[in-house]
Amino acid sequence: MARPTVAILGRPNVGKSTLFNRLVGRRLALVDDLPGVTRDRREGDGRLHDLEFRVIDTAGFEEAEAESLAGRMRAQTEAALDIADAALFMIDARVGLTPLDRTIADWLRASQTPVILIANKAEGKTGEGGTMEAYELGLGDPLPFSAEHGEGLVELFEQLHPILDPIIARDEEEAEAAPQPIPAEGEEIDGEADEDSIDTSPLKLAIVGRPNAGKSTLINRLVGEERLITGPEAGITRDSISIDWEWQGRPVRLIDTAGLRRRAKVTGKLERLSAADTRRAIDFAEVVVLLLDGTLGLEAQDLRIASAVIEEGRGFLVALNKWDIAPEQSRNYQGVKRALEEGLAQIKGTPLLTVSGKTGKGLDTLIEVALGVRDKWSRRISTARLNRWFGAAVEQNPPPSVGGRRIKLRYITQARTRPPTFIVFGNRTDQLPESYRRYLVNSLRDALDLAGVPIRLSFRSSKNPFDR
Repeated sequence: MARPTVAILGRPNVGKSTLFNRLVGRRLALVDDLPGVTRDRREGDGRLHDLEFRVIDTAGFEEAEAESLAGRMRAQTEAALDIADAALFMIDARVGLTPLDRTIADWLRASQTPVILIANKAEGKTGEGGTMEAYELGLGDPLPFSAEHGEGLVELFEQLHPILDPIIARDEEEAEAAPQPIPAEGEEIDGEADEDSIDTSPLKLAIVGRPNAGKSTLINRLVGEERLITGPEAGITRDSISIDWEWQGRPVRLIDTAGLRRRAKVTGKLERLSAADTRRAIDFAEVVVLLLDGTLGLEAQDLRIASAVIEEGRGFLVALNKWDIAPEQSRNYQGVKRALEEGLAQIKGTPLLTVSGKTGKGLDTLIEVALGVRDKWSRRISTARLNRWFGAAVEQNPPPSVGGRRIKLRYITQARTRPPTFIVFGNRTDQLPESYRRYLVNSLRDALDLAGVPIRLSFRSSKNPFDR
């Protein structure tokens, strides 16, 4: 059942992201003293006591030309109000009313969306004047509030509840009246999936890369709307934005991330926060797409990003974007492919695709391959099948003797999935050369179709009772 939607609006630096984090119960949005940190609208599941809703954090509302970055940010804020069932209009009680606050109030009065006026930063006596001044806006009684300290949440619930409760009741009635699906013969509604079943949970797909690789443009093309701010400026996206979407009936959660530059070039606090947010998005994802600018090819920073993704154990693929304008396409593609094979020896067979976020070329293939990588990443292989491969691999290339003593490998088992993790049992396995470990990993990946998936392989030795 869909939840009602609440949008948080206001001029820059009044505390919208702090309130958003307070309502969702986590530090999802970046917060900094610098005005204009939030650019794209961010959504999350909010909760106040027993009231549950979808909450949208928006960019600071500014008067600017539509083509400018501030104008594009304003368009995202306007889109948030269009889909909201209620709006929380925040002002800074310490500063008092500004001309921009009055402009926003005029805009909100012209809309049909119910508005709750919040005088933020009203803790102590410093905010009393600004709170009283807010009566001039004609939007009802201002609510003294402190998003930083959580003061005023009970009063916010009391104002929000009568607005959202009828919407929740209506949605519940519609859900009850809707016909329920009837399972096919032999189909179970509950229970564990078997080994060959398809994972129907949302694919968590993160798009990462250097600044200006076209990540936001690609996601906009996928979802079919200008959901994210795009433009020629590098580094527009500052924090990770997740978007729920469906591809051919399959649920997908797309995660747009800030561009990652070399650490030596990252100097400002805000860019460090953005980079940390991108790394958290990689931790959260199931499959990560490294998006390259097809007009520039592969650079050292791309390999650093790829290594971080693989180290984290995520499913992985590479896409060359802007392929519609890339020069010398065949030569460029082969050069990137060779560089990946040399620079990412630990995960051979990484899928390399060509796409265009502008024209939509190759995007269906991108999602299809990502779903396939997720299936491999989540696959559990039977012990019997594993040991058939293992016996053949050891027989074809036995482990070398060390110090005149033979290393014996007995059997293998899968310890976990996501990523696939295996344990090899034998004796004196701690003396196995690294080259032989790589041989087993590469052979395992080729034989059991685990391309694009990091593999964890560990070894355990039997205890020797005669060691003493």
